[in-house]
Amino acid sequence: MGIKLIPLSRLEADLRGTLNECLDSGQSLVIELPDHRLVSIQALEPTDDDPLVDDLLRSNHSFCALVEKSKASPRRPFLSGSDA
Repeated sequence: MGIKLIPLSRLEADLRGTLNECLDSGQSLVIELPDHRLVSIQALEPTDDDPLVDDLLRSNHSFCALVEKSKASPRRPFLSGSDA
């Protein structure tokens, strides 16, 4: 699996296409922000067991409160870019 560095403007210009490219190629994307900070996007398989949520639920009271608040609120459908 490789790593590909792209500018934020490329991600903004074609978000869906860029994310699909990441998924299809298996490459991780590193996005360079205008202030030269970096953000990484990595494809995960649906069966990958990512312990981040479990770790947050065990150790972060603020995250647990946010999850409980979310559970208690009414569900709203996700809107696609064309629906918004």
